[in-house]
Amino acid sequence: MKRLAVLGASGHGKVIADLAEVVGWDEVVFFDDAWPEVAQNERWPVIGNSQSLLDQLNCYAGVVVAIGNNHIRADKLHWLVENGAPLVSLIHPSAVISRYASLGAGCVVMAGVVVNADTKIADGVILNTGCSVDHDCEIDACSHISPGARLAGGVRLGAQSWVGIGACVKQLIRIGQQVVVGAGAAVIADLPDGITVVGVPARQI
Repeated sequence: MKRLAVLGASGHGKVIADLAEVVGWDEVVFFDDAWPEVAQNERWPVIGNSQSLLDQLNCYAGVVVAIGNNHIRADKLHWLVENGAPLVSLIHPSAVISRYASLGAGCVVMAGVVVNADTKIADGVILNTGCSVDHDCEIDACSHISPGARLAGGVRLGAQSWVGIGACVKQLIRIGQQVVVGAGAAVIADLPDGITVVGVPARQI
């Protein structure tokens, strides 16, 4: 029996658990640091916290972190890797990923995603429902491309950055680390580290 441990009993976690069942995991259980106050994530049990997961690693064929906050997800991934967790990536069968693209460990690729040739996706990235990442992009660790967002060719997105729902990024744009691109924004110029932009065209706030 293939058993998957999911760290983070959130709404995002539900989508990941559902995806895991679609791609053939026999049993999915959650761990969350709010346990035991949180003991259920709808139909999936929450059976312990982060330390409990570490203590039970040998019981699971795979582990995935289902935490939307990029910084927290990065910390948890690093901690799990240091402790030898069997991180897996989950890819929805309706996603289209070029055979010439690369995908790191601990990523989740939701329904309807398109990733084109020679794009490099680092560890712990969320490619959310229906987003597209065109050719020759580089998406650094623990970033999040939200539902319906569009990245044109040659975009570079720094670690722990977030492209909001429905946002668009022009070709060859460079976006720094820990940047937030607001919902529906259109990024047409390079962005430095640590800023938030909104609007069309996107401007810092």
